[in-house]
Amino acid sequence: MLETPVVVKVHEGLHARPATQFAKLAKTFTCSLKIGRGDAWADAKSAVKLMLLGVKQNEQIVLRAEGDDEQEALGRLAEFLADLSVSVPAANNVGACVPAIAAEPPGTVLHAAGVHAPEARASGLSFRGVAASEGLAFGQTYAYFREEIFADRQSVAPHEVDHELCRFGTALEDTLRAMLAPRGDAAEHDEIFDAIAEVARSDDFAGAIRALVSSHWSAEAATLKCGLDLAVAFATLPDEYLRSRADDIRGLTRAVAASLLGKPLASLSELPGPSIILAEELSAPDLARADLRNILGIVCTSGSATSHVAIIARAHGIPAILGVAAHRETLRAAARAAIDGGSGELWLDHSPEFEQEMSMRLDAQRAAQASLLAYRDIEPRTRDGQPIQVAANLGSLTEIEAAQRAGAMGVGLFRTELLFMDQRRVPSEDEQYEVYSTLARAFAPWPVIIRTLDAGADKPLPGVRFPEEENPFLGWRGIRMCLDCPEIFEPQLRALLRAAVHGNLCVMLPMVDDIEEVRRTKEIIARVSSSLAENGIAYGQPKLGIMIETPAAVLTADLLAREVDFFSIGTNDLTQYVMAVDRMNSRLASLYRTDHLAVIQAIRIVCDAARRAKISVGVCGEAASRPEMIPTLVKLGVDELSMSPSAILRAKKVITEIEGTHRDAA
Repeated sequence: MLETPVVVKVHEGLHARPATQFAKLAKTFTCSLKIGRGDAWADAKSAVKLMLLGVKQNEQIVLRAEGDDEQEALGRLAEFLADLSVSVPAANNVGACVPAIAAEPPGTVLHAAGVHAPEARASGLSFRGVAASEGLAFGQTYAYFREEIFADRQSVAPHEVDHELCRFGTALEDTLRAMLAPRGDAAEHDEIFDAIAEVARSDDFAGAIRALVSSHWSAEAATLKCGLDLAVAFATLPDEYLRSRADDIRGLTRAVAASLLGKPLASLSELPGPSIILAEELSAPDLARADLRNILGIVCTSGSATSHVAIIARAHGIPAILGVAAHRETLRAAARAAIDGGSGELWLDHSPEFEQEMSMRLDAQRAAQASLLAYRDIEPRTRDGQPIQVAANLGSLTEIEAAQRAGAMGVGLFRTELLFMDQRRVPSEDEQYEVYSTLARAFAPWPVIIRTLDAGADKPLPGVRFPEEENPFLGWRGIRMCLDCPEIFEPQLRALLRAAVHGNLCVMLPMVDDIEEVRRTKEIIARVSSSLAENGIAYGQPKLGIMIETPAAVLTADLLAREVDFFSIGTNDLTQYVMAVDRMNSRLASLYRTDHLAVIQAIRIVCDAARRAKISVGVCGEAASRPEMIPTLVKLGVDELSMSPSAILRAKKVITEIEGTHRDAA
């Protein structure tokens, strides 16, 4: 049996989607897997039990594995829990509302120049609730209030049990089929609906219902009882994010029970046209039936900014206010509504003058949104004319489209270890070639920087036995491991050289400490090139660069710069090593700071060495996307910033506002 403590970095902790993804990953291993939080333990292969464990971001948990593949399982699951970011893409919306700007994070209020609160009196009723999704909207209302559902019988005879089980199975799958049906306007929320389906089919929901039916409960009564129990379990959790999952459980329960009873439920598919939804409670299953283009805004008397409804609303730029203290009949009686999702204000049956002023605010916010979206195709320069490349960090081909939509100027970091980890074996040269060539073609003529395999005991690979190490971050990893494993490294280099003919492909070596590591790699590249030429296989000579992640690389940057074509500073690891701080240790968070003077001085040394050698220097760590860090990095001499696609527009805008880079200073 193996155990390891892990600090959970998954955004918002193990809520519905990451819990579902984590459980699916755990199920790929044969060993027994559990997660411990304090004195409580949960089966890592059960999404529901993981959610009910209530693991939050930055909490330390214990991973326990027992079985044949326990070491690989712990490594893969620990890697999952260390993932720092989850981004929700934005989409366009149609109607009298302004969606949130894609580059703004959820919950950030858009302040457009000259936009103020309406001065005209609303004349009608006004309320205030929780600002769940920013934006303005006004228009006709659609009252969406559901009647209570009751079971028409509580029990069944023994001979009816099999029939009841069959009825329940059919009703459950019909409900899920309707929820999961392909729909273009909500396609990016498949993970939310998949997570709900995972809960629906789990032992904690479907299993519990079948158990009650087997003890002679009717399918309807069992569904309502188990659904209520599970919703209460979520609603009593201390974490708000997890509490809000109770809305989805209640929505799912109602839908299955209504199907069993043959009662048609009110549905958002019946919207007569663009409308503001007024409701007591909405769930993700409710929105699954709606044409989101017809939803101008959402108002609920319950719910929170962390609910799936709020997440979907923000992603589609639908203004939303939740937790509004208004009576059901008051909302039912309203014919028109106006909302400000940024301030949480709601106006019912307002005056024509008020609506006219809201329209002016909408126009002003549209202009503000367009001004940011205009940065998509801009190649940004500072105010004194210094060009800065803004590229994307990617881990798979599925992320290409999002990067292109955001206006990425190439790829500053492609993590090849994810390509290796997604398979149960080492990918072949041809399989790697297809991936790398696809990337090169997609972004040509912009550079695509592909990092060679960065694996270690903390990121184990199928088919590679890593030694047990007390501190894998200081162990056999990155270029150290690759140089010791030519059977893995050389096919990757061959694939990279072959793919280089399709675009501006660059190769980057991770975890470089010593100049001999670079020279040995260059010798292998020369040998691989000769072999390809002898066999008549087309290949190119990509630029070769290294990641600067260790104090050793910083202190010998002048020597290393003579051997390579570019530097890329990995600020996440560099901060960890310079500060001698485990970035996964939440107790040391105050020391894990890229803006610490020691880290800034290390970056300065690297940039000065790159300038003297006339090579480029980029940053591909988290700091590259932070608005407050970008001016500092650019003034130090950084030429390229690489980040997640969702941060690119904002970064371009920040760059254009930077003054006084003084690049000529040594």
